[in-house]
Amino acid sequence: MGEAEKIADANRFYDNELNDAALYNALMRMEGDPDFRGKLGEISKMEEGHAEFWKGFLERRGHTPRTRRRGAFMGLVRLLKTVFGSALVASLFELGENTAVSSYTAFLETFDMDEEERASMKRIILDELEHESAFSESKEFLRIGNLRDFILGMNDGLVEILGAVTGLSAVYTRNPFMVALSGVIIGVAGSLSMGIGAFISVRSQRQVNEGIRNRMELIFRVSEDRAKEELREKLVSANLPEEIAADVVDRLAGEEDAVMRLLVEENQEDEVRAAIYTGLAYIIGVFFPVVPYFFSSSSLTALPFSIALAGSVLAVMAVVISLISGIPVRKKVAEMVVTGLGAAGLTYVIGFMIQSTFGLAI
Repeated sequence: MGEAEKIADANRFYDNELNDAALYNALMRMEGDPDFRGKLGEISKMEEGHAEFWKGFLERRGHTPRTRRRGAFMGLVRLLKTVFGSALVASLFELGENTAVSSYTAFLETFDMDEEERASMKRIILDELEHESAFSESKEFLRIGNLRDFILGMNDGLVEILGAVTGLSAVYTRNPFMVALSGVIIGVAGSLSMGIGAFISVRSQRQVNEGIRNRMELIFRVSEDRAKEELREKLVSANLPEEIAADVVDRLAGEEDAVMRLLVEENQEDEVRAAIYTGLAYIIGVFFPVVPYFFSSSSLTALPFSIALAGSVLAVMAVVISLISGIPVRKKVAEMVVTGLGAAGLTYVIGFMIQSTFGLAI
């Protein structure tokens, strides 16, 4: 990556930090609890300090920092705060910090900086990591893994059924109710399939982990030395030097629980909850492209409303996903809307070809 790309990254970091500072400041002003308001204020000032670092970084290299207008973004923050509360909104936005930390670390390792700048960047990375613990209780309540499943499941239902009803519109041009009914039937089947798939996937992983745990417990009963050897092999396979791996194993002698936690992956996800989240999200996604067909006199009249409604919901989901993952909002919105509507356009062409080939006029 060249100098110009790195400077563009630094400007993006500056803008993101200002954005985060504005977010926490807005939440702080809306928060009623004095303790949590103080915590939000501290994080806001911390983000402002990070922004100042990037501003100075750019100016020292002869570049003027650029920022974007945030009116629409702050409106979204106020809406989310009203619905979910400050703690959950802050937790949701903190999910993007993992991406920020990765980006900062890569930047630190590849860009030529003086020692003072490198030390400042390391402090910023540590600050971002510490933010995660600030909202640990609300993250547990929100069940972030299930939230992601919900958003992605809803996206699957919306895109798949949008494609189905768009293709059916070219066949059932005079019967929008048939299109709607077909979409609902396909959606219910898809919802059940997705829910069952999530249930089986999570339960299977749990069963695999339980099998490994049972095997390790048996090994401990028969030979603790063999269990310690398996731990040493796992640490070495994770690129830990042999002597350090051996030292860790020696220090953990007799600590069966600690060794088991290192050897066996813990799966905290509940298969029933995963199935409900995924199936429910899918069926909610089905609603948006289908509903216009219940109220229109022809499928071709309902089609543009279905596309517009689905496209709007896709854009909103893209914004949420981008905030969770740290992906640029415009890029994610364009990606999801273009691919979703592109799939719908392709299925319409296929449906039109079938209608023309077989002379259907239903």
